Amino acid sequence: MKQTAWAVERDAEHGREVLLLVTLEADADAPRAPVAINLALDRSASMRGVPLLAAVQAAQALVDRASPRDYLGLLTFDAEPEQVLPMRAMEPGAKAAFLKVLSRLESGEGTALHEAVERATEAVRRVLVPGARPQVLMLTDGEPSVGSSQLPDFKTLGTRVAESGVSLHALGLGRHYLPEILEALTGPSGTGFVHVDDPEGLPMAVGQLGAELFGEVVSDARVHVLPSGFADLRCRHRYPARVEGDSMSAALGAVSQAFPRRVLFSGQLGAAEWNLGVSTSYTEHGDTRRITVPVTRVLPESEQGRYVRAVSAELELAAAESAAWKALGRRHQEAAERALESADMALYRLARLGAPELSAQRHVERLADLRRFVERRANQLPALVMRRAHSEVSRITMSRVGPAAPVPALLPWKTEE
Repeated sequence: MKQTAWAVERDAEHGREVLLLVTLEADADAPRAPVAINLALDRSASMRGVPLLAAVQAAQALVDRASPRDYLGLLTFDAEPEQVLPMRAMEPGAKAAFLKVLSRLESGEGTALHEAVERATEAVRRVLVPGARPQVLMLTDGEPSVGSSQLPDFKTLGTRVAESGVSLHALGLGRHYLPEILEALTGPSGTGFVHVDDPEGLPMAVGQLGAELFGEVVSDARVHVLPSGFADLRCRHRYPARVEGDSMSAALGAVSQAFPRRVLFSGQLGAAEWNLGVSTSYTEHGDTRRITVPVTRVLPESEQGRYVRAVSAELELAAAESAAWKALGRRHQEAAERALESADMALYRLARLGAPELSAQRHVERLADLRRFVERRANQLPALVMRRAHSEVSRITMSRVGPAAPVPALLPWKTEE
């Protein structure tokens, strides 16, 4: 496991500030852990036809990827959830049975989302697979229409699922699901959710998520920071974080091959001399380890310093973008314009820093869409754009870092309309 901790001291609005970026990266040749995943598949009426077919094909790809030491189960839900297949080792016979059941799925009526998550979690917790972290992978395109439908109920459920030791992953398909609910469910697990515009994009999204799930090397990763000489310290990513005496820790979840985890802390200095003690803890092959990570102080204009500052700028961009969409939804035009201006400035800083690992280009289209709707003062917000934005913000703030794709030169993000 490669672990780095880079600290950058810089001027900030209220004095001197230190940014601390801690990154955990699994070795490419490290043996992966077995998986225990209960697949929760929405088969409500809105999934009828091509969406359900795409979901079935994506699930089949997960089954094909599994080895005999992996355990998979299948829960389907419409107005009522049903554990169609129990958690079983993916021996050839079990695989064949799983694929056969998937091929025969039909759509129903209603969406009992809350109960489906509860049932799926209960089922995966009833099976102990040594070395595997129990997980639920939920795919839905619908708003809850049966049972609990209030956001606070889903926030409570998401916390309860995480505290039970289960990690919850979610994919939202199309324009009907509520991104706030998926964020409430997955946030406590430290995963975030994925948005897919249409059924054609589902296999690719599930393929990437499958590579992450089936490449897990360590689980229950946590970063511990002991500051000295600081007036305050906060975790900038939205991982579950807590104060432990004089230190702070953030739970990063699992680390998979080719999917590093990173977490940014920032703090205002209260003294000229300062220090940061950093350690990590995680579970690997059933053993819990705690490792001290040396902190390297880097200059703001160095390659590492620009990278740390780019992570900070991207988080600022995500926060401003989220605030702008929320303001538009509440018809607060001036607040939306201010938030958009902040997002533009953060994107400008991100582009100027030029960190290859953090492409500013991937944010351009979303901010251009956001600017169009702010400028037009639209009464109707586009469902797909809003959900895509929520998903991207969730993934940035939960720092689910995947392999970087090549990008073209940066394009202007302000429209001429």
